Amino acid sequence: MVDEDWSITVRGTVQGVGYRPFVYRVAKELGVRGWVRNTGGDVLLRAVGPVGALRALTTALRGQAPALADVRELTVAATPAGQQPPSAFVVLDSGPPPAPGPGGSGGLGCLPPDIATCEDCLRELFDPGDRRYRYPFITCTNCGPRATIVDALPYDRARTAMAGFALCGACAAEYADPADRRFHAETVACADCGPRLSWSTDGRGGEAALAAAVATIAGGGIVAVKGLGGYQLVCDALATEVVDRLRERKHRARKPFAVMVADLAAARVLARLTPADEDLLTGTARPVVLVPARPGNGLAGGVHPGTAQLGLFLPTTALHHLLLRAVGGPVVATSGNRADEPIVTDDADAAARLTGVADGLLGHDRPIRARYDDSVARTVAGAPTLVRRARGYAPQPLDLPVPARSTIVAVGAQLKHTFTLASGRGALVGPHGGSLDDADALAAFTDSLTALCRLHDLVPRVVAHDLHPGYLSTRYAARWTVSERMPVQHHHAHVVSCAAEHGLDGPFLGVAYDGLGLGDDGTLWGGELLLATYTGYRRLARFGRAPLPGGAAAVRRPARMALGYLAGGEFPVDALTAPFVDRLDPAEVAVVRRMVARGVNCPVASSAGRLFDAVSSLLGICDHAGYEGEAAVMLESAAATCGTAASALPWRIATADGLWIYDWSPTVSAVLGATGRVPVADLAAAFHRTIVEVTVELCVRAAERTKVARVCLSGGCLANQILAAGLTGALADAGLVAYLNHAVPAGDGGISYGQAAVAAARQAGEE
Repeated sequence: MVDEDWSITVRGTVQGVGYRPFVYRVAKELGVRGWVRNTGGDVLLRAVGPVGALRALTTALRGQAPALADVRELTVAATPAGQQPPSAFVVLDSGPPPAPGPGGSGGLGCLPPDIATCEDCLRELFDPGDRRYRYPFITCTNCGPRATIVDALPYDRARTAMAGFALCGACAAEYADPADRRFHAETVACADCGPRLSWSTDGRGGEAALAAAVATIAGGGIVAVKGLGGYQLVCDALATEVVDRLRERKHRARKPFAVMVADLAAARVLARLTPADEDLLTGTARPVVLVPARPGNGLAGGVHPGTAQLGLFLPTTALHHLLLRAVGGPVVATSGNRADEPIVTDDADAAARLTGVADGLLGHDRPIRARYDDSVARTVAGAPTLVRRARGYAPQPLDLPVPARSTIVAVGAQLKHTFTLASGRGALVGPHGGSLDDADALAAFTDSLTALCRLHDLVPRVVAHDLHPGYLSTRYAARWTVSERMPVQHHHAHVVSCAAEHGLDGPFLGVAYDGLGLGDDGTLWGGELLLATYTGYRRLARFGRAPLPGGAAAVRRPARMALGYLAGGEFPVDALTAPFVDRLDPAEVAVVRRMVARGVNCPVASSAGRLFDAVSSLLGICDHAGYEGEAAVMLESAAATCGTAASALPWRIATADGLWIYDWSPTVSAVLGATGRVPVADLAAAFHRTIVEVTVELCVRAAERTKVARVCLSGGCLANQILAAGLTGALADAGLVAYLNHAVPAGDGGISYGQAAVAAARQAGEE
């Protein structure tokens, strides 16, 4: 039988995940000759052998790929004649990328995210007989940094932050041994040849540097630790005084801190965990997982003030494992920055910016090539759901329902910012970048975008952006030299982000509940029901409008938002409103009333998020928000403590301008009338139940009118677990099919992916 000679290109997440060693072993087992190498962002093979063996090889390339690989496309072609026949199968040095195939990703390489330390490496880390015993940078093919160390593709050591660390003899032998799990592991290193720790105050290195950091934490100090995608600020999570000091130095008044614990057993002591929570905590991404805190768990009160939800995560690197074991208890591990600044990645920048915050810096000499904060997730109805997509998930690609015909950059919104690069069927959602409030945040965004474009050799031809002209992302989009700019309405992008990740086609109903977004009529939206496709939408329903006294000032102060609702509705100052109004500053009340009466700096909004804020204040839960969304978070926490099934408050659906409108006046009146007589937790739960019932009624009406029964639920309010779980269950009971965001956040962190999906569909002319 004559051997055949095939050229095989594998696209997807196939670099940095042990794919070449896997191919080598399978080819050797099948008796196939040839070679495998990284090329661009892909893996290229030449395979020579009997046709049966070659078919078995291609089947294995998909079906038996390493757990961390994601094979998205596999193409086979005959190798051009005249090439020297191979005598064995080998792993070659990387080469230039092949031309993209028809319908392919257009050269969109898929770089894996950082991977938490695997169990094999952990066993070696704590084995006194192992040569990597207590080495803080132990890794293998199955774990370690990836996205945060890459300079360029293909993914080889020479193109990473490990390029400056020449392999010692022992590591080089492992790297070259096909039977070793460090075969072609680009991050392989040991204490003799790899990165080393350093302590800022006196230059100590290695174990002495680690000991100094542990002693500082044990002594009530704060340490800046160089993590994978940036510095983290670490302190004892049980010590009230040091947690309060961290808040003061970081200028972070009340936003909760994440807590890192050594293992799952320690996590169970601090929080009530479901099996789905534990799966999230122990997965390779190691996100911060939002879970219900156990009362009396010993954590300092300043860790998560005002909310019963605790953000927990397990160690992501060997350094974290060593640190946690030595400290012997839970630690606060929060972003290494001051409030609203980007996370610090550069060592010199850390010395300048964090010296006044931390009492010492535990650094090392491996550079950070890309800024990645910690991801945040939670389980909703038993399914993992991302609240913030960053380390461990980004830049893992997502599918687009309609392929992009040319490269698209979608620049997102303003808060919880992300961007998305789209080419062919793939979309790379950049890491969470915080809020675009200042020049530093904008610079961090543009640096990350430029780096990913360079890494994947992409030149965007289309830029998609929000309608709001005041967003820094929109202003940035206006400066781009591209062939086309596509404005995408904020809430359309929200619901499309949900539909796209589920691969829906045809029209769908979209529920978009968030704080504020500019509508196509020039007013502020935020409580919307849309009939949508990927290219367009029609508004079917909205929440009743209310004035925002002072605009952004009302967002920061829910009490002012509540006054706006009272002034904008039919609520005379009488026994019903007096208990709330009387506890506020009379001067503030008078100013707000004048602003509303005169229409001065009082934009109106149909916002679900602002209604949550107002009710939170009316119930005395939160009058002033220390961070975006705090009032709603505290309202959800109060509702979660209700021990009985809540009944809905009164509500009414009106009609105006061809839209159904949720009239919140009966709901707010009921809240005012029951305050002081009914427990706050019961009223908070009843309000949540009200929003569920209103939404289901609107969706049922819309389904009857449009004959569309699929409902995509998105927007920042859907980060609320009670609301999200309540809506999915109630919509199912009503005969509708509900979808939630999981792979991208429901909040503004998912906006850019929705924008990219809209832009790709418009390019293709899909209706």
